This record gives sequence, C-alpha cells and structure tokens, in this order.
Amino acid sequence: MTKTYLHAAHIAANAKMVDFFGWEMPINYGSQIEEHHAVRQDAGMFDVSHMTIVDITGKSAKAYLQYLLANDVDKLTDKGKALYSGMLNDAGGVVDDLIVYHFDVTNYRLVVNSATKEKDLHWLHNILAKFDSSRDASDVNIVLRDEFCMLAVQGPNAKDKASAVFSPAQNEAVKGMKPFFGVQAEDLFIATTGYTGESGYEIMVPKAKAEDLWHALLNSGVKPCGLGARDTLRLEAGMNLYGQDMDESISPLSANMAWTIAWEPTTRNFIGREALETLRTSRTDKLVGLIMTEKGILRTGLKVNTPDGDGIITSGTFSPTLGHSIAFARVPMGKSTDIGNIVDVEMRKKSMPVKIVKPSFVRNGKSVID
Repeated sequence: MTKTYLHAAHIAANAKMVDFFGWEMPINYGSQIEEHHAVRQDAGMFDVSHMTIVDITGKSAKAYLQYLLANDVDKLTDKGKALYSGMLNDAGGVVDDLIVYHFDVTNYRLVVNSATKEKDLHWLHNILAKFDSSRDASDVNIVLRDEFCMLAVQGPNAKDKASAVFSPAQNEAVKGMKPFFGVQAEDLFIATTGYTGESGYEIMVPKAKAEDLWHALLNSGVKPCGLGARDTLRLEAGMNLYGQDMDESISPLSANMAWTIAWEPTTRNFIGREALETLRTSRTDKLVGLIMTEKGILRTGLKVNTPDGDGIITSGTFSPTLGHSIAFARVPMGKSTDIGNIVDVEMRKKSMPVKIVKPSFVRNGKSVID
C-alpha cells in the first residue's frame, strides 16, 4: 500500500489505519464521533495527501478546460478563484468530480480524487489528443504535482488556529479571502475549500515540510481526524462521494449536480453536452436526501420503495450532529418522490418510513433541513 508522508505522524497519534483504494490511511484516531464533533464545533485536520493535484498550463489551457469540463472556467476571472465541476464522458456520465483553481488564462490547477488517479490522468491526456487534433499539441501541458502533501483544516475555529502557525506573510495573503479561492503564500498553497460544510483551509505543502505543519497545527489545538469522520461530515453537508453517489454511468442531472453544468454560452461544445441536452427532458431519476428518525441506520445499497418505482440508497450514515440517520438516494422521478413525502426503505426484512428532503442536512454546524 502507498503511504503518505504523514504516515509516521498518524501512527504516533494512535490512528487505526485502513486500505483506502491502495493508500494506507487513518480511518480514526480512537473515536470517529469525537472527530466529527471537533470539526462541527472547533477544529479538526485531515491528511488528504492521497488526492491528486494536476496543473494545466499553456496558451490553450483555458480552451482545453472549457472542452474538458461541464462547468465553465470562463467564469473564473479573479486570480485564485476556484469552481467545482464534473468531468464527463460522451454519454454524459461523470468520469470524476474535481475543483479547478484559476491563476490566469494559461495556468490552472485541478484537484481530483485519489481512487481515480490513473484513470483521470489517462483521460486528461486522451482528451488532450482529441482537442489537439487541430491545434499545436505544445499549447497545453499536463503536469502531475506529486511533490505536495495536502492537509484539510476544517471547523468554526480552524482559520484562527491555522493563523497561529502561518507566517505573517501567509496570514496577510489569506486575510479576507472568500470561500473557493486559493493563494500561493511562500511555500504553502492555501485554499478556502473543504469537504465538511464548515469553514477552513485546504493546504498544499511540500512533502519535506508536511510533518512540521502537522505538528504545528496539533500544538495549536487542531484535532486529527480520519476518513470515517470525513465521510459523515461530507454526507451531512450534502457533498457527493465519487463512485457511490455518481460514476461514469450517472449524469450530473441524476446526481444533484445540475448546478455545475454551464449551459451558456450555447456555442461551448464540452464533452457530454449533447447527451446532457437529451437527458434534460428524458431522465428518469434524481438524487434526494432521506431522513429516518426511527432507530436504525440507513446504509448504502438499501432499497427505497416508492409508488413510482424502486430507488436505492447511494450513501447513508448515522448523523452525529442531528442524532438520527440520513442518506442520499437515487429515486424515480415522480410525484411520490417530491420533497416532503414519506417513502419506505427495506431494512432487515422490515419497511421503515423515511422522509424525502433536499440532499443537504447540515451547514456551519446547524441543520438546514426544511
């Protein structure tokens, strides 16, 4: 298994390590629930060095990304601004979801998932070959930036605690920075992004300095958190997990990602557009939220029974913040699956009532369920 540069730090912190798509990663450091609450109420940090960082540069970088992504990097005019997008195939299925940072029209940075690293790199180069059939192939450079580790520091007190370890120049660089921006500040790339529904930073740090940053954050009162808490936090926040909530057979329209599709201008011909145009009027399912206040835990793969047909839970868990079970489910389009309706989930040969809600449950520590 591949280890991050922080592996020794995890062992020293009594982490329980697991195999996560070929990476040896901490699932928790003793209590997943405590780690979850630390992020909702104070500050926690995650080693996310398994994520893949790729720089796209060159004079045709912008045009390439406008072809590659369903969202439109033309929206990115301010230096450091970021957006979230799906990268689609010709059938409109999601090859991966990612964040793209804009430095200028010749310089962008992508952060893509770890489990899809090899597939994504292959896809980027394949699409470049298609894109470059009528252009100079030297116009776009795809560079894997695997010299970095990445730490996510998240929670209502995360920024204050991180500021204690930043240099004066780094604190000046992030001062007043809005959500979904990134800045290179001395040796750190600091971004106001995350996967928890809380404020905080995602920090790219050279590998040789990663352990020092980890210990400095630890000493400033930031709690180490594992992948277990990361999953419950992202589900509460209404954030998809690639491979569960969407994949190459699922379009953004059926994964609560319609907001990431930039339809305008109509002249922009991105990969998957033609298929999405058809699916806009012909799709048969959607992603919704479910809440269950009865005892029991909604789990991935459970069947959802509705008068309009069967659905399936794509992600489910006990919500530590809300104190009951929550889930995402892909269900048929229809009156019976409108927000507010009650449907049944099959659990241990019993049918349990669940309420359909928007697929977002907690933001900034508070319930957002209507």
